[in-house]
Amino acid sequence: MENKRVAFQTYGCKLNFAETSTISKSFIDKGYEVVDFKEEADVYVINSCTVTDNAEKRCKEAVRRAKRLNPKSKVAIVGCYSQLRTKELEAFENVDFILGNKEKFKLINHVENFDGNCFSSNEAILKDKDFSPAYSIDDRTRTFLKVQDGCDYYCTFCAIPFARGRSRSDTVENTVKQAMEVVAQGQKEIILTGVNIGTFGKGRDEKFYDLLIALEKVEGLERIRISSIEPNLLTNEIIDHVAQSKKILPHFHIPLQSGSDEMLALMKRKYKREVFENRVKSIKEKMPLACIAADVIIGFPGETEEHFMDTYQFIEELPLSYLHVFTYSDRPEAKASQMEAKVKPADKKDRSKRLHALGEQKKRDFYRINADTEHIVLWEGAHRNGKMNGLTENYVPISAPFDESKINTLETVKLEKVNTEGEWVV
Repeated sequence: MENKRVAFQTYGCKLNFAETSTISKSFIDKGYEVVDFKEEADVYVINSCTVTDNAEKRCKEAVRRAKRLNPKSKVAIVGCYSQLRTKELEAFENVDFILGNKEKFKLINHVENFDGNCFSSNEAILKDKDFSPAYSIDDRTRTFLKVQDGCDYYCTFCAIPFARGRSRSDTVENTVKQAMEVVAQGQKEIILTGVNIGTFGKGRDEKFYDLLIALEKVEGLERIRISSIEPNLLTNEIIDHVAQSKKILPHFHIPLQSGSDEMLALMKRKYKREVFENRVKSIKEKMPLACIAADVIIGFPGETEEHFMDTYQFIEELPLSYLHVFTYSDRPEAKASQMEAKVKPADKKDRSKRLHALGEQKKRDFYRINADTEHIVLWEGAHRNGKMNGLTENYVPISAPFDESKINTLETVKLEKVNTEGEWVV
């Protein structure tokens, strides 16, 4: 009998991508063939995000797309959206499974025992202490390794603590074992992911720094990349260690959210802008070519044009490499949804446009300072027009003529020429 086909669509953070791979493995173990979400499948799985209302709309659009491809297919929405909006999704036609973050890893069992009625489950997660390890298996070269889950910060704009629960992680020893599994499959680079990875080891006598030290000792692991880490948790100890490390890459993703201390206080962030500035300057002092990205929210309730310009000018003066700009939208669980002084949609759109333009300029400036310097690139795979692509240790995209023998290898290159798409060509 021909294998059944399953397709996955993942929205949101890198943590979701790691968890999607774990879910897909459970289907593969049952004999399913994984196909692209654009193809006809028997089961469509949408690993959802609820960071913004737009993320939720995209999940619903994916459901409609799946049913157009195969009206007889089974469709599952799992993850954060399912955890927080169960009743809303139960009223949305064409969804057969609605599973929250605790139940989603059991999806294959529910699919195999489907009785024709919509199955819905979002077990309480706020006090959950269980940690479910995961890592992505879709890429031949780079893997997203889940090292932490949940968050204790409860920023006023964010619903994620309600969707994923309290901060928790596995032990250093068990996380290293996961990394060894990844390396055994041939991957050379691991990206450490989580909701708030700087809180790794909470409740135990272990720290995120300890994890970094242990992972460096994994034989065969060539590169370790840190994903988003809060500025108040990015310690000088970590920065100093990355500066001298041969494995941990000089690439930092640090949430800023606002360059206004007044806005940061309303957001209930755990730092002032001076802390963020100090972290950036410390990194650049020790690693001049390090890549530093920042998350920024525009249109938070109460944000005036003056607050926005505080953010704009603060970013303009810092040696940041690129920006992730998010337009604020109310999350019913988050306190900011009850705040007054909402920003007009037209003002949000205008500020977003200006900040995106600044972010593009920052990216061009960063690429420019890398000109005529040597870097180590990890070649990742086929690219369009007969090209292969890769990333330098400091996250500069590289393009070169496709060469199968170079895939998943490290090569020292000199950055001398940029193509029309902003990639360095070698």
